Amino acid sequence: MELATPVRPESAAAPAERRVTDGDLLQRIADGDTAAFDTLYRRFARPIYGLALRMLRDRGRAEEAVQETFTSIWRSAGSYRPDRGPGAPWLYAVARNAIVDRARVRGDATFADPPEAVSGDAGPDEQVQSSYVSWRVHRAVQDLPQNEREVLELAYWGGLSQSEVARFLDVPLGTVKTRTRSGLARLADLLEGEFR
Repeated sequence: MELATPVRPESAAAPAERRVTDGDLLQRIADGDTAAFDTLYRRFARPIYGLALRMLRDRGRAEEAVQETFTSIWRSAGSYRPDRGPGAPWLYAVARNAIVDRARVRGDATFADPPEAVSGDAGPDEQVQSSYVSWRVHRAVQDLPQNEREVLELAYWGGLSQSEVARFLDVPLGTVKTRTRSGLARLADLLEGEFR
């Protein structure tokens, strides 16, 4: 199965196309803008395919996951909220869901719960603590400088490797490593003493 639209390398994209943020594209897609959809597809098809291939270990299933991802984006772009962060992490969450769904359809044991496993569900007190920690970390991430926040969101919520983040942002790998290190250090400072 071939990807529906040929993927043009980002460097060949028009300069104006690169200046439009992912969030802007998602908002335009929500209004039915097919040109915005094509731009977003060119930006993300290859990285999502790489992520799907790593997780599914099958080219055909990875291509199907990419198609499911972009079908879901077309249908649900209206649910993206720019006030909650950049578009890329939202998009990678959609992709991860499509990949996991593709694995479940085929009964891939990689994503299945082990049979007869003892429930690992947290009790009410652990759920409250976990919710608070998640909320506090999310708030602290929002306080990071944009360049550090963007790298951390792509890596931790988007599931990209540092090399993939570097290619996606079109910056040197060393810059990604520096921003990750300084972002995590700043995040630790923001949360220091909070969870002792």
